[in-house]
Amino acid sequence: MSRLIWKDIELSILSAVIFALCAALIISEYDLGVTLLYTDLREYGLWYLAVSFVALLILQDTYFYFIHRIFHNRLLFRWIHFGHHSSIDPTPWSSFAFDPPEAIIQALFFVGVVFLVPLHFITLVAALMIMTIWAVFNHLGFELFPSSFKSHWFGKWFIGPTHHSIHHRQYTIHYGLYFTLWDKLLGTQDLNYENKFHS
Repeated sequence: MSRLIWKDIELSILSAVIFALCAALIISEYDLGVTLLYTDLREYGLWYLAVSFVALLILQDTYFYFIHRIFHNRLLFRWIHFGHHSSIDPTPWSSFAFDPPEAIIQALFFVGVVFLVPLHFITLVAALMIMTIWAVFNHLGFELFPSSFKSHWFGKWFIGPTHHSIHHRQYTIHYGLYFTLWDKLLGTQDLNYENKFHS
């Protein structure tokens, strides 16, 4: 195994510890009754379960986009985000290879959101699972979908391995986590992305 992959594994373990500590904090705050987490599906209904899940992904994507852009500021990059970009060609091992300050800032989203938005535990766990799967998927380093996917509505609005591979090579574009919305609105979407798909 290469030295870079070992470094990614080391950073991922540190990140997992930080996320676990934040999860423990969320549970302890829930036990104290100070979060908006709930367990009774009847409290808000099933419709809210679906709406809150989509809203949570949109909120997380928005948070991620803006902090990710800030991490790329030249004054902060080496201190906060350099570890994640150690591998120019991302691998699944890079998915959660965060420097500790970045891991803390990433995890703080979940710590904060449980005080602001009523969420069922199912919604929170589902979002964490989607985040994990999506991160690994986006760091595969190769595209899983056929080239026609780039013109499909899903391919136009969702981040995939090609998007993120381009980001690892050109630091000034493709900052989103799940969606391309903020990249498109704020001019950080690679206009030649479709030509690079499968390249």
